Amino acid sequence: MSERALAQVQESSLSRLIGTLTGSLSALGEVVQEVRPRLDMVEDLIQRHLAASSPAIQEAGAYVFEAGGKRLRPAVLLAVARALGYEGTNDVRYAAAVEIVHTATLVHDDVIDHASVRRGRVTPNSRWGNQFAVLLGDWLYTRAMEIALEDDHILPLRVLSRATTALTEGEILALGLQGRSDITIEQYQQVCELKTAELFAAAASIPACFDQAHARFREPLQTYGRHLGLCFQIIDDLLDVTASEKRLGKPVFSDLREGRLTLPFILALPRLSPQERETVEAVLAGREVDDATPHRLRKALGREGALDAARRIAHDHAEQAAAAISILPASATRQALQGAPLALLDRQF
Repeated sequence: MSERALAQVQESSLSRLIGTLTGSLSALGEVVQEVRPRLDMVEDLIQRHLAASSPAIQEAGAYVFEAGGKRLRPAVLLAVARALGYEGTNDVRYAAAVEIVHTATLVHDDVIDHASVRRGRVTPNSRWGNQFAVLLGDWLYTRAMEIALEDDHILPLRVLSRATTALTEGEILALGLQGRSDITIEQYQQVCELKTAELFAAAASIPACFDQAHARFREPLQTYGRHLGLCFQIIDDLLDVTASEKRLGKPVFSDLREGRLTLPFILALPRLSPQERETVEAVLAGREVDDATPHRLRKALGREGALDAARRIAHDHAEQAAAAISILPASATRQALQGAPLALLDRQF
């Protein structure tokens, strides 16, 4: 890729990403404008690390980050740092590291799931092949840890490292459950905690590691992030079966097609008809089904109350998240953080 072309890609990436960051922070109310300069610094840091890599990584990295995403994890980290009155720069460094780790998991997930589309764009594994995509994910993981290591504090690095390990353990657990229709709610929650909630918990609690005076906030912030992550994942699973392909940026029922039984189906399966259960198992197994199948299954989930039940569980996690940080100093930022989990319930994509 030429320098001019790379510059154009990076400029496009920056413009698109800043818009995405602002959108993802809308749930944080009053802190949007106050945190925005920190988000710009996060983007700049990511871009500088991409620019210092090989041309192949520069091209693929720019492509991956240009896809955008909700950027909720770095947003939460920066907002928590502000709520604690932190004035250094470690929040920007770790916000970048957290987002890079998250992006690495998406790259690897697409390889494992043989996914061809994410956020309305061709996945890196489809564009450059599985081998390159795996190496790209590895590079992102390593670079995230290098960014974190620029700080001399071991505790926040340990928190991020443990969350990254949990992500891998969650993926291994999910792989062992792939294609199965007998998954319990407990197994589902364990996968969600490892694959999603632990990185949210790390993002929320890392700012409390910067100053020993904030040590008492670490556990409440971990609880906040964990419940926020579980709420996020359940709503994500609901959107997979209720939103349109245009909104999702990927085919509907992608989870089921890729062999993952999510909460709405776990709740509904015992009450579905034998024919409906056979259809679910057929989709799980990767067999071809007609175009009307998603509509029929969505109707069955609604009929059995599984969609409403899953949303109630997500709402419970949102309330637990908000309650967990009532211990933080009273401020508009804390209030906005408490409102963010409830705002997730209204996500449309």
